Amino acid sequence: MKKLMIFLLCFLLTGCAAPQAGGSVSSGSSGSAASGSVSSPQEGDASSQTPAPDASQEGNPSASEDPAGSSAPSGSSSSSSGTTQDPLPQNKDQIIQELVSAMSVEEKVGQMFFVRCPETDQAAKVSQYKLGGYILFGRDFKDKTAQQVRDEIASYQASSGIPILIGTDEEGGTVVRASSNPNLFPSREPSPQVLYAQGGLDAILQDARQKSVTLLDLGVNVNFAPVADVSTDPADFIYERALGQDAQTTADYVAQVVTVMGQERIGSVLKHFPGYGNNQDTHTGVAVDERPYETFETSDFLPFQAGIQAGADAVLVSHNIVTSMDESLPASLSPAVHQILRDTLGFDGVILTDDLAMDAVAQYAQDGSAAVLAVQAGNDMVLTTDFETQIPQVIAAVEDGTIPMEQIDQSVARVLSWKYDLGLLGY
Repeated sequence: MKKLMIFLLCFLLTGCAAPQAGGSVSSGSSGSAASGSVSSPQEGDASSQTPAPDASQEGNPSASEDPAGSSAPSGSSSSSSGTTQDPLPQNKDQIIQELVSAMSVEEKVGQMFFVRCPETDQAAKVSQYKLGGYILFGRDFKDKTAQQVRDEIASYQASSGIPILIGTDEEGGTVVRASSNPNLFPSREPSPQVLYAQGGLDAILQDARQKSVTLLDLGVNVNFAPVADVSTDPADFIYERALGQDAQTTADYVAQVVTVMGQERIGSVLKHFPGYGNNQDTHTGVAVDERPYETFETSDFLPFQAGIQAGADAVLVSHNIVTSMDESLPASLSPAVHQILRDTLGFDGVILTDDLAMDAVAQYAQDGSAAVLAVQAGNDMVLTTDFETQIPQVIAAVEDGTIPMEQIDQSVARVLSWKYDLGLLGY
């Protein structure tokens, strides 16, 4: 995909040029960050091996007067700058249709990979594999200045024909990537539980807004948050990363955080669908969830439904085997689980896997084809470290008809719609 083509499409259809190479979006940008509506880790998400932060954080002044309420979808509010801009859906659809039509199979499949940023040749690999996104970990921020991070991300963007998603896990508490570096944040981001104890949802929303502004300034345009899992038992593996409250309180929290992130125009990712519950760590083995489906309907689904209604951009699917939905396959590889997310919860944005490098999915991949299984299940994007092996396998599966081209086109359109909503395609 040539940059000239993107420039011309954006210019002709919206009257604006393509974004700068840095890929970051000003926090004052307006527009909805609602989920892509086209026809509509772990390492990538792993718990960080860092200790929990202190219970207090240095002041994070809000970038806006008041945090938004849960009843307002992200698309219904102006950004914190107070400016608004009417969306141009007909131009958006046309831009996306033209881009998808002009892309090769290699370019389309590359857009479906949101991969761990490699340690070397990062910019070259963006260009070679036509990647949809990089997810950054602690090592990618360690000991760097803010300008060094900006420059590195700008080099990745400059190497990509289509601007890429730059994500990180900045949940707060035990999972912090950028804020573990004092050069980038004034202090480590506290967990949602700590903030909730200090000042309720207001404290969480103020922090979510300031965190989003800081990440965007670095060039990060997606935060893999909020955690939508319901957990009230400290013995649960997921507890420290969850809000630690009941389903309805968690749903209110998720909806309001998604709204704030949408106002700041940073991508949001609900995780870990269909709800982690009290399952064990899937980084190290298979977790089997034998809870009845009714439990999900009355509890676990509620925060995901609230986040979707608030305009969440993406939903990350766990590797848990949920027997009430699929007795044999991890949720991330299960067509049945994805159908529930699409049809029952009505989500039309980007569905992506948890990191396929995790032990919980290793035994289900035949000849290393975990990504092929993930795409067949209905994922629009694949989180993986092993993209150099997985991408050619998905391309081969498309070329031999194992994966229909129509399905690939739908997924790529959702990915491009997400990028459009984040302002990466020139709008």
